[in-house]
Amino acid sequence: MTDLGKPQLRLLTSGVANLDSILGGGFPEYSFNLIAGDPGSGKTTLCHQIIFANATPEAPALYFTIMGEPPLKMLRYQQQFSYFDPAKVNASIHFINLSREVLDSLDKALEMIVGQVEQRNPAFVVVDSFRSLTETTPQGASGQMNLQTFLQRLALDLTSRQTTAFLVGEYTSDEPRDYSLFTMADGILWLSQSVNRNSMVRKIQAVKMRGQETQPGLHTVRITGDGVVAFPRMVKPIETDLKVQPQRFLSTGVAGVDELLGGGFYPGSAMLVAGPAGSGKSSLAIQFLAEGVQQGEPGVLAMFEETPVKYLEQAKGFGLDLQQMADEKKLNLIYLRPLDLSVDETLHEIQAGVEEVKAKRVVIDSLTGLEIALAPSFEEDFRESLYRLIGSLTGGGISIMMTVENNDNYTELRFSPHAVSFMTNDIILQRYVEIDSQLRRVMTVIKTRSRKHLPDLRSYQITERGIVVGEPFSHYRGIIGGIPQLRLDHPQQSNAGLTDQEITVLAALVEVHEADEPAMAQRTGFQRGVLRQALRRLVELDYATKVMEDSRAIYRPQRSLS
Repeated sequence: MTDLGKPQLRLLTSGVANLDSILGGGFPEYSFNLIAGDPGSGKTTLCHQIIFANATPEAPALYFTIMGEPPLKMLRYQQQFSYFDPAKVNASIHFINLSREVLDSLDKALEMIVGQVEQRNPAFVVVDSFRSLTETTPQGASGQMNLQTFLQRLALDLTSRQTTAFLVGEYTSDEPRDYSLFTMADGILWLSQSVNRNSMVRKIQAVKMRGQETQPGLHTVRITGDGVVAFPRMVKPIETDLKVQPQRFLSTGVAGVDELLGGGFYPGSAMLVAGPAGSGKSSLAIQFLAEGVQQGEPGVLAMFEETPVKYLEQAKGFGLDLQQMADEKKLNLIYLRPLDLSVDETLHEIQAGVEEVKAKRVVIDSLTGLEIALAPSFEEDFRESLYRLIGSLTGGGISIMMTVENNDNYTELRFSPHAVSFMTNDIILQRYVEIDSQLRRVMTVIKTRSRKHLPDLRSYQITERGIVVGEPFSHYRGIIGGIPQLRLDHPQQSNAGLTDQEITVLAALVEVHEADEPAMAQRTGFQRGVLRQALRRLVELDYATKVMEDSRAIYRPQRSLS
């Protein structure tokens, strides 16, 4: 009894990861349950997991098999799963074949089941499959009980003996259902599988569970080496103090991006980085995570395009060792790329990665790759599931950066083909633009929440230090439209003729007033050859001067950027 005087149901575990939460805590003891669904959906495997998780010598189980699958054949396959314990066979779990009885009549079958239950006094009884029993047993002869009477007597006998029972039956989705049986059942679990092109997805639904607050809807299940694994639709909330997050700025790891964002981003915000292929979305994501680790904020990188090896190589090119961060449990690398991926499974993998390292930053790279990896039956659930994930993580103060590939369309500003921009706090747009017969990268911030941001269109380079943001394209108009034109009202001493690299070097030189080549290489991240060429051009065009001091070449800006 509880403190309020209400009887407390004793719940039995299903032995299936995450399934108990779908059931509202587990199966009520002494309940009469129906496990039904399509052939091959995992019904027998699920029943075995339940029995192996609960049966003991003191609380034994009887497992009745019918014509479909004799015990020896069934056990040969079930022993491949990790939950299978051979020591429990014939000690805690007794398998009984009803093949002979079902060939005679329902009376004989019921007599055999009741007799074995009386003899062994089991805590658990499974009849697999009762549909085989009712379809293979002769019916309609004079003096024989009908199917409804058989089911009623079986249910009455099992529940009166304080036995937890499971009846397994094969039903297709369009097959008429025996509602008299469904009425008698305390619990109903429905398993299904759908095939769409080359992908196959299994799902489970708690149709009914008396006295329990079940999770509604269809939930993904997968059969692995551990048996059935469930992935509930409702992502478990992150356990954290949900007080109002402090309004302090965090860095993305790129000073120029922080400047465009108005100082950085707030903890617990969601950021979308949109751009075409090769624009540097993954580079920004790497710097975002590395900055977090440096500031004591562990991260999770969920990859749906590049392999972990390629990510590690790219980060090393920026002088960042992601592998070391992972070895030190400061970064969790999750690689998900199967083409029958479920949304629920993906969300649980990411959340498990967050909990493992107590992450404060998460990168999903990319939404485009994630959608391609999903089984076709989940495409309709993409936005809804992503909305649940973002809400769960950001509600716990975790910051998210999502990348998405979009094609440059110069007639409209479209940030994502998935219409997910409303879920985000900040949006960074990357594009290509042709200027002076060169393809240049340009970056701008479209949206920030709760603060002002710079409206500038900035050039940027991907260097040995990662992304380096340059000066605004103040001397051009028509950048977004894809047809940049030099502004006629701009002074002639503008920076026309300078490449993005040269502008970046000049901007760095203006900031420090004077520097030698090694100092400039460290500040800009450019390779020595590229830097030397840029400095030489700046001197030739009178943007900088070069003087020798103590056998060192010192560069000073001749004039600032226009």
